[in-house]
Amino acid sequence: MTATGPDFIALQVRDLDAAATFFEEHLGLRRAPASPPGAVVFGTSPIPFAVREPLPGTDLDAASPRPGVGVALWLAVEDADALHEHLVGAGVEVLGPVADSPFGRTLTFVGPEGYALTAHTAQGPA
Repeated sequence: MTATGPDFIALQVRDLDAAATFFEEHLGLRRAPASPPGAVVFGTSPIPFAVREPLPGTDLDAASPRPGVGVALWLAVEDADALHEHLVGAGVEVLGPVADSPFGRTLTFVGPEGYALTAHTAQGPA
């Protein structure tokens, strides 16, 4: 049996409402029509994205130096430069300037509960 790729991505968070509000206010994500208990699913594509309460046995306080270390979560955005300006203006911690990469314009910022998240504007055809 072979996996075909990611099918669902969720961040485990202590404060579900604050995390959902962060993604709504700063990235413009919209909630899906339905979510399971203890989670907020967003209507993202091609892969659904959610924030959820920690699974039993998950100790987010033991995550050091921040949750998700070693996992790269990239979110596609229309304009990385505009998002950078918005995040800085909103007082969100940005971990560096917007930069060109082989994948387009990128920036990394601190999301809910300390997760490092990367946003990128896909590079158009050459």
